[in-house]
Amino acid sequence: MRQCRTAAVLATAALTVTLAACSGAAGRPAGDRPEPATAASPTPAGTPPASPADGTDGGSAPEQPFAVGVRELRYNRGGERPLPVTVWYPASGTPGGSPKPAARVAGGRFPVVLFSHGLTGRPADYQELLGRWSAAGFVVVAPAYPHTSRGVPSYQVLDVINQPADASFVLTRVLALDTRAGDPLRGHLATDRLGAAGHSAGGVTTIGLFTAGRDERLDAGIVLAGTSLGVGTAFSGPAAPQLFVHGELDDVVSYRAGKAVYDQVPWPKAMLSLPDGDHGGSLLRRGDRAFAVVADTTVDFLRWTLYGDSAAKRRLPAEAARGGLGELDNRL
Repeated sequence: MRQCRTAAVLATAALTVTLAACSGAAGRPAGDRPEPATAASPTPAGTPPASPADGTDGGSAPEQPFAVGVRELRYNRGGERPLPVTVWYPASGTPGGSPKPAARVAGGRFPVVLFSHGLTGRPADYQELLGRWSAAGFVVVAPAYPHTSRGVPSYQVLDVINQPADASFVLTRVLALDTRAGDPLRGHLATDRLGAAGHSAGGVTTIGLFTAGRDERLDAGIVLAGTSLGVGTAFSGPAAPQLFVHGELDDVVSYRAGKAVYDQVPWPKAMLSLPDGDHGGSLLRRGDRAFAVVADTTVDFLRWTLYGDSAAKRRLPAEAARGGLGELDNRL
């Protein structure tokens, strides 16, 4: 027992050293969402496969972008862990521009992706990327964690290890809206098509959802510049394809650390490596040359894993290599 306790202390100490430099300010985007590729009217949500989690093809994702709506929710796990949540969702109206508060939800049922921010980050810091996901037909749910987000009164790096439980709690509460009378999302959530994603410490949180805090509802994961310190690499439960994205010049969470976790994933997986990528710019800012590569690759990964869109899966290698800005190790 003493050896286990010592190992836990060492792991959390290492987590502090590794992630202490991770700040939302380092790669904070300007704020408005990138324009979709076209301004055509959106089509209804695509047809899901029978079982997206096992890599089954046969579905189709929406072909045209949606307008994006945004709303805020407030939850509290156990009465002591406040969790304000930002939700971006496909909305009716003309695609493009900034997300519209309280916009009417587009017709159809949409997969849900839970996103976790990095240390001292906030959900809004990732609006560039998450807006792209929502415009492509996904409801994106992003909590601000109680002890690691920017501006909280009691900042605690090691609280990252408690965040997988927070994430699962938020996911449960949001999915309940699909049957709540009068809620705008009622009848619009594909509660059987769920993914998780996160950046840096949020990548730790995401890995935890497939390891120590396995949430077996999840069908896929995206880890952006993440590591496994504090949550381990004991991946378990049903197969859930994973996409890792990491800059080789990352000086906060080393590329080597992210690759080591990727190597332990036992399921279908791919890793997008960015030879000139840092810890956040390529992931967060539209102005970075590699941002479009990251955005398009992650969108098509979600289209394949949560809609079963085989055409999206086939596009992944070419998208990752576009412009010579990325390289994809593809084991999907």
